[in-house]
Amino acid sequence: MEKLKRIGEKLAASFFPDNLNILGKIYRTDKTGRHEYTRPYQAHLGRFRNRPIKLLEIGVGGYDNPKKGGKSLRMWKSFFPEAKIFSIDIHNKSGIEEERIKIFRGSQADESFIKEVISHSGFLDIIIDDGSHINEHVIRTFEILFPCLNIGGVYVIEDTQTSYWPKYGGDSHDREDPRRLMNFFKNLTDSLNHQEFLIDDYRPNYYDKNIVSIHFYHILIIIHKRLNDEPSNIRHVGKI
Repeated sequence: MEKLKRIGEKLAASFFPDNLNILGKIYRTDKTGRHEYTRPYQAHLGRFRNRPIKLLEIGVGGYDNPKKGGKSLRMWKSFFPEAKIFSIDIHNKSGIEEERIKIFRGSQADESFIKEVISHSGFLDIIIDDGSHINEHVIRTFEILFPCLNIGGVYVIEDTQTSYWPKYGGDSHDREDPRRLMNFFKNLTDSLNHQEFLIDDYRPNYYDKNIVSIHFYHILIIIHKRLNDEPSNIRHVGKI
């Protein structure tokens, strides 16, 4: 039955190879319908479609049922026909692996495990954090994985509403708490403008040098990695 379902999905998807919104519905992911992620994904990731990229998604879905989950992985496989798709999950999901989809078992909070995954996958072009959604995990995972993203790559954090939920380490009342994931990523917006800092001895950090845009959507953050070396058009001509 499951095999026939997969065949039906692939057949239906073949009619809409470049439309993520429709593919999301065909593969029944929650990235469309329940959420509105596929539209911004289309805009930000469409340029990768026919390239031999490497994509990592944190979180397979289906919880502890070994036969459930992987819907978005199959969507990505369809949308990126030349890509290698990697994923991690705390549950054993090896049973839903298929050609071009490799799943590792472990926690995104385990730095040694994450580094082991990268040793197998190599540097990545797209990273999507749809994992635990715990604020501390999201921030630490970004700190570990963003340097493993190729120049020109895209890093995504889904379901950022947990920044407001105490159960996940968030807070709706103290919205200045630096432990909230939204504050961490909002603070990175200053990195976009580090060339404008009026600090003579300022030394740009890694994020200053490598983030060129941060896009905030409803419960979704998309970060583009490229060399951020555009000089100030004011300070260097003596107008300040």
